Amino acid sequence: MPIHVNLDAMLRERGMTLTELSERVGLTLANLSILKTGKAKAVRFSTLEALCRVLDCQPGDILEFSGD
Repeated sequence: MPIHVNLDAMLRERGMTLTELSERVGLTLANLSILKTGKAKAVRFSTLEALCRVLDCQPGDILEFSGD
């Protein structure tokens, strides 16, 4: 898939677990896991906004496009 989700790297940089992120963002662990593993087919802007707010980052820090 040409869009890669860099959630693992963001969590590592911030010393945060997926469970902690789930609690802070208000999303289920299952949904965050689907996003993290790249199996999500879509991401709501409200979800992206919540992730950016909690992780103190920009959307481009989480999502990356590669032409492969």
